[in-house]
Amino acid sequence: MPAEAVDVVVIGMGPGGEHAAARLAEAGLDVVGVEARLVGGECPYWACVPTKMMVRASEALAEARRVDDLAGRAEVSPSWTPVATRIREEATTDWDDAAAVERFEKSGGRFVRGRARLTAPGEVTVTTDDGERVFAAARAVVLNPGTEPTLPPIEGLESTPYWTNREAVAVAEVPDSLIVIGGGPVGCEFAQVFARFSAEVTVLEAGSRLLAADEPEAGDLIAETFADEGVAVHTDARAERVEFDGETFTLHLGGGQRLTAAHLLVAAGRGTDLEALGVGAVGLDTAARTVDVDEHMRAAEGVWAIGDVTGHGAFTHVSMYQAGIAVADILGQDGPGADYRAVPRVTFTEPEVGAVGLTEEQARDRGLTVRTGQAQVSSSARGWIHGAGSAGFVKLVEDADRGVLVGATAAGPSGGEILGVLAVAVHGEVPTAQLRDMIYAYPTFHRTIEDALRDLAA
Repeated sequence: MPAEAVDVVVIGMGPGGEHAAARLAEAGLDVVGVEARLVGGECPYWACVPTKMMVRASEALAEARRVDDLAGRAEVSPSWTPVATRIREEATTDWDDAAAVERFEKSGGRFVRGRARLTAPGEVTVTTDDGERVFAAARAVVLNPGTEPTLPPIEGLESTPYWTNREAVAVAEVPDSLIVIGGGPVGCEFAQVFARFSAEVTVLEAGSRLLAADEPEAGDLIAETFADEGVAVHTDARAERVEFDGETFTLHLGGGQRLTAAHLLVAAGRGTDLEALGVGAVGLDTAARTVDVDEHMRAAEGVWAIGDVTGHGAFTHVSMYQAGIAVADILGQDGPGADYRAVPRVTFTEPEVGAVGLTEEQARDRGLTVRTGQAQVSSSARGWIHGAGSAGFVKLVEDADRGVLVGATAAGPSGGEILGVLAVAVHGEVPTAQLRDMIYAYPTFHRTIEDALRDLAA
């Protein structure tokens, strides 16, 4: 069929893709945005926004349960109804993206609902409910396919009604019991939320600790919290086989061990099918896990890639950052290239775990002369005042040869907010000597940074 001539095709209208498509359309280009699911992507419908509503609700329950220690007596009766209602009505509009589509079209773009693939340089074929449409992009193709949940190789898993984050977000009732496969940020957040709403929760992690991408101290902290809250954690554990009898999941582990629960949540990673995306048509490796891009997001001649598929962190803020760089490059505007020295990330458990830059292990693996400093939030004045719920720490990772921070972790109350100070320090390469000379407000949680700096100099 004849191809429709356009300036730009954006494949995948997640946060970065939507932003790039709108910006390019507003600049006067003829832009087609293609999305098979919902415009806005994972973040507003199944990830960042609804899950943080869940976290907020679970934190309210946890704080109410601390009243007996701090302020008298309180009776706590969890109800999932207001959480589910808020997710459906406020966050997702019942998983309807009409407003997002309208917003994009008002920017001047054209939207096509379907699954897109590269079929030749500059050519994108979209499979829709009504057949196929072919677009010839004269100026650019932007790849923002996002990721899909991946399944671990467990016998029988695919034939069971397991959950991914998408099903877990949409539940109308809290499960009586739940097994979570995967102890990363997604698995830990869901585990704690449902446990605080009275579910019996077990986390199964194949690695040696929770939150494997973060400092070991962070994983230990969350494991300790889970133990206190009744969440069972099995590390160095893999399921070999899973069965479902219509009511109960049974996971068979090594050594004859079995775990049972009413529901099973798989949170063991995400990936992109690059072969289905057709990247081989522009000379890219279809067997790769990610698409390599340069500092201006160029992946191939006439092709830019942004977001999860680039391998620089599956975060909305990274996708949006990269989108701005790609747009400037497509429009021929001068601008700085991507700089990933200070990529922030937050796991919204309680304690909250915020991290930026390199971990201690990563810094040592790069051959840096590493010095670390650490302080406990509970030992600070604000932690002592705060009382129950003040567990956490600040850990600093310094390149001792240059006297600057290359990484930091802020775990504890408002850990992600405290991280802002540390992200500026890492990004700006502020000398640690200068950080020590700052005045830190008293009594605040972020003042723990001052204590960690003191330990760094010891």
